[in-house]
Amino acid sequence: MSKPIVINTDIEKGKINKNIYGHFSEHLGRCIYEGFWVGEDSEIPNTNGIRNDVVNALKQISIPVLRWPGGCFADEYHWKDGIGPRENRKKMVNTHWGGVVENNHFGTHEFMMLCDMLGCEPYICGNVGSGTVLEMQEWVEYMTQDGESPMSNWRKENGREEPWSLTYFGVGNENWGCGGNMRPEYYSDLYRRYQTYVRNYGDNRIYKIAGGANIDDYTWTEVLMRESARFMDGLSLHYYTIPGHFWKGKGSATDSSENEWYITMKKALHMDELITKHSTIMDKYDPEKRVGIIVDEWGTWFDVEPGTNPGFLYQQNTIRDAVVAGLHFHIFHNHCERVQMANIAQTVNVLQAMILTNGQDMILTPTYHVFDMFKVHHDAQQLSISADVPTMRSGEEELPKVSVSASKMENGQINISLCNLDTKNDAPVSVDLQGMKNQVNNVLGRVLTADENNAHNTFTQPENVVPKNLEGIDLSDTKLTVTLPPKSVSVITLN
Repeated sequence: MSKPIVINTDIEKGKINKNIYGHFSEHLGRCIYEGFWVGEDSEIPNTNGIRNDVVNALKQISIPVLRWPGGCFADEYHWKDGIGPRENRKKMVNTHWGGVVENNHFGTHEFMMLCDMLGCEPYICGNVGSGTVLEMQEWVEYMTQDGESPMSNWRKENGREEPWSLTYFGVGNENWGCGGNMRPEYYSDLYRRYQTYVRNYGDNRIYKIAGGANIDDYTWTEVLMRESARFMDGLSLHYYTIPGHFWKGKGSATDSSENEWYITMKKALHMDELITKHSTIMDKYDPEKRVGIIVDEWGTWFDVEPGTNPGFLYQQNTIRDAVVAGLHFHIFHNHCERVQMANIAQTVNVLQAMILTNGQDMILTPTYHVFDMFKVHHDAQQLSISADVPTMRSGEEELPKVSVSASKMENGQINISLCNLDTKNDAPVSVDLQGMKNQVNNVLGRVLTADENNAHNTFTQPENVVPKNLEGIDLSDTKLTVTLPPKSVSVITLN
């Protein structure tokens, strides 16, 4: 057995913002249409057009925040096309994602209704790339202004008397790329201008999020923080885990080699370096860490499933994706002072989805189950950990065999999450629980694992990969031992 992992149960490092367990829904493929929205006349059970099974599944994992309408789609989206009687709404071509016709049946009212049904915060991304300052100003007014004004009156005419509560608003998306191919200096000036008119109406207070860097573009972060930090509350960061090459083949979601497994893990762990280096730059201009890092696009990105529209980004989801999710959450926990939100891409039917649908059928992916198991970390206090974990090699790659994080809830409950990255071998783990003041009455454990690296859930086998009880946990005084199965994600709860 390796050296004990020391968890200092009486040393709290900071609050794990529940919003790092956030989600992202773009007008892309079958995420919105067929995923969330089926329309009132659909045979699929729905409430006001929003499918019930998806809503119920997401409520189970306590989804805290949902980002919409994009993504690249956001910077060609004009919100006025998506309000009023649906039969009168303007159609458009979704040039980014498959060239399909967007009928705008799912717009602002429908999205806000969805968030109400989910009990989550809306996070809206505004159009800087092809939109105007006035358009953005009027959208915020339409949503949040009470009393007499042209936009609030229009909202009332469209059936919503009271303004909505809106905290999170992104001023553009990927403006270094699909959002306008801008230089950081140019976007920084545009951000300063546009955010001026993202106003607080009444008691509503908006947390303004600037469009941040792509992966390791540290110059972008430097310029934005130097020139515009005082005008922002958050700065986004986008990074996808891609085992292959973005343009020449990203790799298969379900037909991957042993080597690709470890390449995927190494690239997932790279998120830690990115956050560390971007945070270091931000610290120069914001040592109090007032501006949060908002990782509003992350997750695995593989080649689309054979036979599907390449512009729809539909991919299966295996135990490999589940381990990637667990690793990301541990990294976000470790940076809880700076990372204040993260939004996995995407919620339904796109990229590393929680949920896949096929007509009336719906399945939950291994990634969904990680979100469910890890919800015990929402708004909990991260605990100090000292871990000298063993490493393993795959070719020239050396990786940690085990990843661990721990948190304490308000009621004193401690939750320890663990990932075993090894595809073939168990990982015996010993934990030294230092600083324990209260007796542990019972210990519970859940584990998500599978026999095969490509194990996944299908519409004929929807429970092929589901959490099970983690057996063999032993707690003697303050010493906890357990053996983690290969390629697994586990959560141990101490009550």
